[in-house]
Amino acid sequence: MAVIGIIAAAAVILYLLAIMPRMVHRADRKPFQGVFYAHRGLHDNEGGVPENSMKAFRKAVEAGYGIELDVQLSKDRVPVVFHDFTLNRVCGVKGKVCEYTYEELQRFRLYGTEERIPRFEDFLRMVDGRVPLIVEYKVEWTDVSVCPLADRLLQGYKGTYCIESFNPLALLWYRKNRNEVMRGQLSDAFLQEEGLKGLLYFALEHMLLNFATKPDFIAYNHKYYWTLSRQICRKLYRGLAVAWTIRSQEELDARRKDYDLFIFDSFIPAER
Repeated sequence: MAVIGIIAAAAVILYLLAIMPRMVHRADRKPFQGVFYAHRGLHDNEGGVPENSMKAFRKAVEAGYGIELDVQLSKDRVPVVFHDFTLNRVCGVKGKVCEYTYEELQRFRLYGTEERIPRFEDFLRMVDGRVPLIVEYKVEWTDVSVCPLADRLLQGYKGTYCIESFNPLALLWYRKNRNEVMRGQLSDAFLQEEGLKGLLYFALEHMLLNFATKPDFIAYNHKYYWTLSRQICRKLYRGLAVAWTIRSQEELDARRKDYDLFIFDSFIPAER
């Protein structure tokens, strides 16, 4: 029995070490607090204000909301703002963003409007530090070249921003190259929500790679607020907790005690 107890204790310790976020030299979280973050801008895909469009971003800035946005690379390695790896849902054309040059991407319209896929550089110039940003890096597999190319633009940006990604390799790049930048691990209940299988998705769902990436915050699907690893990161390790994506006032009110920052979509949050 003593041996079993020792093994169990060792397993618990290894688990706690595996999910431990950054504990020393943490980035300053204060500039990000007290603000709601508009998911892909203050958009209305059916109302002529497409997601991740300059129009949606301007509306968010004018309303005083922070912005969550997505960045990936075009074929000619221009950082552009677009969520999906494929163009079909938003632009109605075949292929991936990375299969077209930036100039070619400008032929496509967002949800049939006159809005086009923005360059990340143009987005940063427009916001000009007026609201805080959560920049999500879209890294499909192992190519993290979006990180240095987008970060080169961020180094010249004077506003408040942090980065996040579902792919731990993006966080590893920042830990190695730009450790001072606040970084977050995006996660979800992959095995339950999306029916994905395998050790990798198990590790990502339970944040077992935090020991390597050392995130400053965990951004988690708000529906799975009860996930043990997420709760330990917030309550034991005092890591920042970000909720995605809140889609009603009822959801926001229900999760206020479980998260610190909120990414919202499809409604206007009430301040209270």
